[in-house]
Amino acid sequence: MPATNTPSPRLGARVLLLDADDRVLLIHAKDPDDPDHRWWELPGGGCDPGEAARDAARRELAEETGIALGDIGIHLWDRESRFTYRGRRHHRIDAVFLARATETAPALAPRHSANEQSGLLGWRWWAHDELAATRDKVLPANLAELHADLIAGRLEYPLTLHD
Repeated sequence: MPATNTPSPRLGARVLLLDADDRVLLIHAKDPDDPDHRWWELPGGGCDPGEAARDAARRELAEETGIALGDIGIHLWDRESRFTYRGRRHHRIDAVFLARATETAPALAPRHSANEQSGLLGWRWWAHDELAATRDKVLPANLAELHADLIAGRLEYPLTLHD
């Protein structure tokens, strides 16, 4: 992919949120300028200036889903990605943290930015078998394998992933 429109990567944070049955929460999104381009991804987003990645992960989870957590767990991986969204090239580095939810229903009203509202299709909990069988685009592409390794205690973290 050609160089990005920005000189340096944007730092972000995401949450691999598991429920009591080890289902993972994914956000369904689309590019508003290319509605056929759809994907599922972990909840999260950009870090505000001076904000720690762990704090950004907690904030983004609450803003996107209404699920408020007091504790964000271990740092699982960093994922560097380059992609096109709304006709612009982007370069991101996201820290991904593990968290567990005892309640899967939102406790707060989600607060989506205008950009998020235009691309958000919804969110849902995925069992491992569903995640492994889907033909939908999932980010990262190897999330089903990472999820299986995490649940089985085989994931050696923190990892570095590149798209």
